[in-house]
Formats: sequence, structure tokens, C-alpha cells
Amino acid sequence: MSRQDHIVHGFKATLVARAVYMLSSALLMFLLARYLLDPDGYGTLYWVIGVLAILQLVADLGFGKSAARYFSEYSEKAPGQIPHLIRTTITVKIVIITLVGYTLLVFHERIAIGLGEPTAAPFLAAGVIYITVFSFSTFTQVAFQGFNRLVYSAVVQAISGVARLVFAVGFVLMGLGALGAFFGYIVGYVLSAAVGVTLLYYKFYTQYEPATTYEDGLSRRLLEYSVPLTATRSANVIDKQIDTVLVGVFLTPTAVAFYTLGKQISDFVLAPAESLGFTISPNFGEQKATGQLERARQIYETSLTHTMLLYIPATAGLVIIAEPLVTMVFGTDYAGAVPVLQVLAVFIVLQAITNLTSDSLDYLGRARSRAVAKGGTAAANFGLNLVLIPTVGVVGAAIATVATHSVYVAVNLYIVHSELSLRLRRLGRSMGLICGITGVMALAVLLVTPLVSSPLMLIGAIALGALTWAILAVASGLVDPRDVRSAMT
Repeated sequence: MSRQDHIVHGFKATLVARAVYMLSSALLMFLLARYLLDPDGYGTLYWVIGVLAILQLVADLGFGKSAARYFSEYSEKAPGQIPHLIRTTITVKIVIITLVGYTLLVFHERIAIGLGEPTAAPFLAAGVIYITVFSFSTFTQVAFQGFNRLVYSAVVQAISGVARLVFAVGFVLMGLGALGAFFGYIVGYVLSAAVGVTLLYYKFYTQYEPATTYEDGLSRRLLEYSVPLTATRSANVIDKQIDTVLVGVFLTPTAVAFYTLGKQISDFVLAPAESLGFTISPNFGEQKATGQLERARQIYETSLTHTMLLYIPATAGLVIIAEPLVTMVFGTDYAGAVPVLQVLAVFIVLQAITNLTSDSLDYLGRARSRAVAKGGTAAANFGLNLVLIPTVGVVGAAIATVATHSVYVAVNLYIVHSELSLRLRRLGRSMGLICGITGVMALAVLLVTPLVSSPLMLIGAIALGALTWAILAVASGLVDPRDVRSAMT
């Protein structure tokens, strides 16, 4: 199988899994918000998940991503070291998770009271299990990425999404409320972690004949490389979750529900970009190791152009249809999420670039540079949230996210350019064409949106925009129908 075919195959598997995960997440979001929980319960659930995501930082650090980098490298040059690497990584994770879990169990009530949400104490107590199983579920996905076995990553991700949906809805219907939904998340991650660890053991740990000796200094390098990755991951999680936590601290659970809903819709739209970035990133490490940087540049430029061709028009359309989309799908109780979603539409474009770029920089060995950039913008995001949430309200959190992430994306692109020498003039022409397509498509959607008065008409407006985009994308030469048909087969 050629490298291009391998990338396409991996992208298909990842995209299908991501589609299953996001569709199940979207259905769960819809059922919880529309029928099963009130805005307060919905906001409390995702506020707790945001708090636990920050605590998860200490439990995960950067060992998973660091291990994936060395899995990618040593599976080619010294496969006998793989069992040693797996054993070291899992041992370190178990020790750290045990310490974090014990601390959370002891202080969960104090944490809840200190953050102004004493009713969240039972969630935080159950969070000990959540942190453990979530950690191993995500670690195995990243590990399989390092081995460039993306189908396995896809399986683990799809299981977590479907199981969360089934058990969260089931527990809420049993009368357990938001806490029941939280336990549904836990069961979903228990199942996906179990499958992931089993695959890792039987497909990789036992399949590589261990070297008689552990390469001198390898465990030290594994830990050292985890330091910048820990910094980047910490900054990334804080950047994504601290705004949700602060909205809950300064405002109300209902405000958290509005903000969370906007972010969840954004995440749903971002699924293809995340899948593509997850798929192509291991190839950059392999190609740098073999000196094939020109090929790496071609892959990145093509991926970036196609990603922007999808996301710039899509987010423009999302801004236009945000109000009927939110009120018709989730109900008028969530109308407060409309301005949040419209601001976060800009973030969708920025995050699409980040999803394509960030993992690639890790595999190119530029984790330290990315960590510095992410740390600086995360600190700025935290400061802006402290200023804007109390003064502007929930929309202030969205503004802070867009402002600081713009800087981070610019730095990421600069680092990629320094590594791959991107052809900026060629990329500029492509971006100009994409903006032109976006303008025409947006005008078509804008003209029909005032007529939208039912979900069926909303679907029609979206279909009109998609048709306009497809015709212009093909006419401009940015999309070749033959390539689309080839990728689908």
C-alpha cells in the first residue's frame, strides 16, 4: 500500500469512527438538552466534566503523546524496545493516577465548596473513576496513532461514543438525573479503555520480541520529551476548559449550559479536521526521519487547502443559520447560546487549522516550541476570561477564546513554515479562491434564511448552501470529482 493510500485508508477509518463518536455525542447532547435535563442540570454536568478535565492534566501529563512519538520511531528502527516502552509508560501512568485519584477522593467536598458548587461533590467523588478510565481510553487511542494503526484508534473512539450515549440516557431515564448521565460517561470510558488496553497488549506488547536490554537512556528521553508535551497539553486543556469553569464560577449553571452547547456544536463541526490531523501527523515523523520533507510539505499544503475549503464556507453559513438552528433543535430555552455559537464560528476555522497542525509539530520534534506558544496564549486566555466574563457575560468567554487562539494559530503556522518551507504564494491564491466561494455561498444562504420557519426549511437552506459550495468548488478547480470518487471507493 502506497503512503497516499495508507493515509486515505487511515483517514476513512478515523473519519468513520469520529462520525460515530460525534453523531452519538450529538444525539446525547440533543436528548439531554431537549428532553432529559433542564439547563441547570445540563450546565452542572458539563461544568463538572470541565473541572475534571483540568484535574486530568496531572493524571495524564504528556506520557501518552511522548510514548506515541517513540512508538512511531522505534517500530521502524528497533522494534525490540517497544515492549519496554509500553511497560514504562503504563507503570508511570498507574502511579500518577493513583496519587491523583486518592487526593481527589479525600478533598472532593472541599473542591466543590471552594468553587462555589457544593452540589457537585458527588460528581467529583465519582470523578476518581472517570479520570482513571478516561486516561486509559485516550492513551490507547494515541498509542495506536503512534503505531500508525488508526483503525484500532477508531474502534476505541467509536465504542466510547456509543456506550456513553446508551448508558447516559439509560441512567437518566431510570431517574438518576445529571449524576446518572455522568455515570453513563464513566461506563462508556470503562468499555473503551478495556478494549483499548486489550488490543495494545495482544497486538503490540506480545507481538514484539523484547530486546534483551532496555536501550540506555531511552526511558529518560521518554520522560524528558513528555515535559514540553505536558506543558502543551496543560495549556491546551486549560485553554479549552477554564472558560467553562469560570463561567460557572462567575455566572450560573444555565450560562454554562449556553456556553457548553455552543462549544459542543463547534466540536461536532470540527470532526473531519480532527480526523485528518490525527491521520496525517505520524507520517511527518516518519518522513523527517527519512529526509523526505518535500513530500511532507505537499501533504500538509494539500490538507490545509482542502480543510479551509470545507471550514471557511461552513462556518460562514453557521453564523447565518445559528438562531434557527439552536431554537428549532434545542428549544427556545437555549436561545442564549446563539451569540456564543456565532462568535465561536470564527474559532472553528482556527481550531481546524490547529487540529491539522498541532500533532504534526509533535511528530516533527517541535513540541517544545509549540508548548511555549500554547502556554503563553493559555495564560492570556485565562486573563481575558477573568476580565470579560464578569463584564460581558457568557459571550465574553467566546471572545477570549477566539482572540487568544488566533495568536496561537499564527505561531503554529510560522513553525510549520520554518520546518517545511511552505509555498506561501500558492497557498495565498487558494485561500483567495476559497474566500470568493464563501462570499457567494453566504449570500445564497442569507437570502433564504429569513424564510426559514421549520426544521425542514432549515435543512433546505443548508442544502442550498452545500450545493452552491460544491458547484463553485468544482468550477474553481479546488475539488476534482474524480479524486472524491477515488477516495470514496
